[in-house]
Amino acid sequence: MLEDHTTAASPATEWPTAYPQGYAVVDVETTGLARDDRIISAAVYRLDARGEVEDHWYTLVNPERDPGPVWIHGLTSDVLEGAPLFQDIAEEFSARLADRVLVAHNAVFDWQMIAREYARAGREAPVRQRLCTIVLSKELGLPLPNHKLESLAAHFGVVQQRAHHALDDARVLAEAFRPSLRTAAARGVRLPLHECRPLTEWTDRAAVPRQQPSYGGGYGSYRPTSWRPARKRPACPYPNPGRYEEGGRLKQGMRIAFSGDTSIERDLLEDRAVEAGLHVATSISRLTSLLVTNDPDSGTSKVVKARQFGTPVVDEAAFGQLLGDVEPASPQ
Repeated sequence: MLEDHTTAASPATEWPTAYPQGYAVVDVETTGLARDDRIISAAVYRLDARGEVEDHWYTLVNPERDPGPVWIHGLTSDVLEGAPLFQDIAEEFSARLADRVLVAHNAVFDWQMIAREYARAGREAPVRQRLCTIVLSKELGLPLPNHKLESLAAHFGVVQQRAHHALDDARVLAEAFRPSLRTAAARGVRLPLHECRPLTEWTDRAAVPRQQPSYGGGYGSYRPTSWRPARKRPACPYPNPGRYEEGGRLKQGMRIAFSGDTSIERDLLEDRAVEAGLHVATSISRLTSLLVTNDPDSGTSKVVKARQFGTPVVDEAAFGQLLGDVEPASPQ
């Protein structure tokens, strides 16, 4: 289940001294986006200071539960049954991450999943900084139609072979990150590095079985279709505390709406919002607390209404960071 390949690094060239000395480009596939979801595969491409590939590594991981949206990642229970547990690969994973900046597409998500797995295993991930390629592409002003990995890959002429396969996604990101890094260095752009604070304790909550959809098969509410029918969700148990304030925290009960393409499947992103105690709204009104969109200049009805009502707007990467620290609802 483990793969390890090494390639020679390019000759040393002059490079900004303020930039990191090495990167770990990471992709993880998971059973979902909720707090108690698990990693089912992981890949790491180690890069030197200039973005040249040093080696890569890949493993399956037995999540000890159902694999979630198989139609996305293609990993069934049968495939994962004989895979190592996370605690069995944690040391090797650490060796790949140590002393490097973790690079990922929507890095908040990958980092949180990794940190939770290490906490479950009673360990601490050796990561102190992360870099999100979505944020970097914005800093560079790349003319992308959306913020999906496939769009970043197409911009740099990188060919995807197996989308949503951790090893290929990590390869694609590594190949797209290299020219991004060099462009940033040439322009003197400060890299958008963020601190990573590892979890030190973990308590698993009781797992809630996913109900099978009426159309048969599948995994819970994850549906393999681009057409998204309305999903009946339980009512949010918390009152709406009002609008999100820039620089502040999300609060349980806030009404969150989404518009446009997201790098993560929309259903999974919405599920994570609900798991955090937020109310996912299908439309914009004066009561909407926040609109999440990667294209705030688009003319979609939600964006237009958000402007009319003065609804705060953030992108997917920023929303992912906010989800990591949602303020509990005030006691009634």
